[in-house]
Amino acid sequence: MIKVKIEGLNKSFNDLVVLRDINLTVKSGEVVCIIGPSGSGKSTLLRCVNALEPVTSGTVIVDDIEISHPNCDVNAARRNIGMVFQSFNLFSHLTVRRNIALAPMDLKKISIEEADELVERLLQRVGLIEKIDNFPRQLSGGQQQRVAIARALAMQPDVMLFDEPTSALDPEMVGEVLAVIQQLVADGMTMMIVTHEMAFCREVADRVIFMADGVIVEEGAPEQVFTKPKSPRTQDFLRRVSHTA
Repeated sequence: MIKVKIEGLNKSFNDLVVLRDINLTVKSGEVVCIIGPSGSGKSTLLRCVNALEPVTSGTVIVDDIEISHPNCDVNAARRNIGMVFQSFNLFSHLTVRRNIALAPMDLKKISIEEADELVERLLQRVGLIEKIDNFPRQLSGGQQQRVAIARALAMQPDVMLFDEPTSALDPEMVGEVLAVIQQLVADGMTMMIVTHEMAFCREVADRVIFMADGVIVEEGAPEQVFTKPKSPRTQDFLRRVSHTA
């Protein structure tokens, strides 16, 4: 079953063309990692999937809903899509409990009791139950990002989008966030992950997409893309990141 279907997607900001004729499908339970140099359009692609950016042309379909259609009820469609950003975007004046419970109580109209049960279950899942009544400022960066993941999961999405979820973290905190994502992989969650963590990408991805200059240059199984890349552009990128790793 196809969860995400992108056809002929183009995105421009005034005269700047960011995405050019993107065609991509993501199947149920598939983990697609998107790699490439800065400015290649990776994050914009995710934002188009979540309708945070309107498309210039083309279609984006998630769970059989054309989210790119001008008349689409975007807020309703987004309830099936979880997104985790580079920055944690937690509400600083709310506790961890309230940060996670807010959306399901507001949008799904669940009770306080149901929300508390949901929050506790999710915090157990990300290993932070003891922080339930803390405020974001009392958490490390890695802990805040794990709370952000729990918050995204609170809406019980069918698809999870991760936009470089470890890029704002100190190196020693990266592992704890990647471990949570690996658990979601094991649980069979459908995911699109923009990442610069090549070893992680190679380990968890069913398919790797390499983007540059707004186009998909190459895609394939991790072993093929990382060990036998066909495009000189992919070869050059992987050579550069291996030298800086």
